[in-house]
Amino acid sequence: MSLENKPEWLRVRAPTGEGFVRLRALTRAREIRTVCDSSHCPNISDCWSRGHATFMILGERCTRNCRFCAVGHGRPDVVDGGEIERIAAAVRDLGLRYVVITSVTRDDLPDQGAGHFSAVVDAVRRHSPGTGIELLIPDMRACRDDIRTVAEAGPDVLGHNIETVERLQWVRDRRSSYGRSLDALRAIKEVSPGMITKSSLMLGLGETIGEVRMTLVDLREAGVEAIAIGQYIKPRNCDLEVREYVRPEVFRSLGQEAKVMGFRHVASAPLMRSSFNAHTLFDSGNEDHVDR
Repeated sequence: MSLENKPEWLRVRAPTGEGFVRLRALTRAREIRTVCDSSHCPNISDCWSRGHATFMILGERCTRNCRFCAVGHGRPDVVDGGEIERIAAAVRDLGLRYVVITSVTRDDLPDQGAGHFSAVVDAVRRHSPGTGIELLIPDMRACRDDIRTVAEAGPDVLGHNIETVERLQWVRDRRSSYGRSLDALRAIKEVSPGMITKSSLMLGLGETIGEVRMTLVDLREAGVEAIAIGQYIKPRNCDLEVREYVRPEVFRSLGQEAKVMGFRHVASAPLMRSSFNAHTLFDSGNEDHVDR
């Protein structure tokens, strides 16, 4: 199969529908960023048509430059304190039962954005006390004090993505590392033992199945309970090429293996992303399941 053409199982419909139009209008009118837009996520039509979105805080430029990521990088924006209430109001007005909030990495901030994450959680709780909240955070340099600030805000799920296997960490910014990501995930459990922790892994970069299994073992040993495994798809503005389009049955097999390893929540499929259908974790009552 030519890697220039996506296989059938990765083809998605063009964004459309009333839900999509409504969400796009609301985010633009209120100057709210979503990672769906910024990362050119292939699931944007599916999610937005059903009123699901992942909000991105702390600006639109990341202080790190990972080769697989479409989010802009460079000199970061001034932190916009007003986005805290704008996001909380959007969650309320959209009637969201579950919201995912992530951010660019902010190495320039003394607390790496931890206080801002905490304030957003507080605001969402105030406006929408019944809404489930999942946070996807940068590694925060594995600083326990900053991670504690985020965890003590009380999200329902707290995640950090390890992205790929140890051998291929060169696709990430040089300030990121496999070990630091594991340290950050361990820190979450250390400061908040009851917190559900989550991570995700991309396939198609040249990893072996054995390396994927080893990464899953390392994540479990770090206390991670929820895992998302999906296909790397090259964004238009990135130069990191796809090495392989992994077949759906391989994702299904890895998902079953992850469940056997003890992951309580497993989402493994070609189009899976960390935040795609994240609400199913909240809805599942924390029971074992494998998403296909």
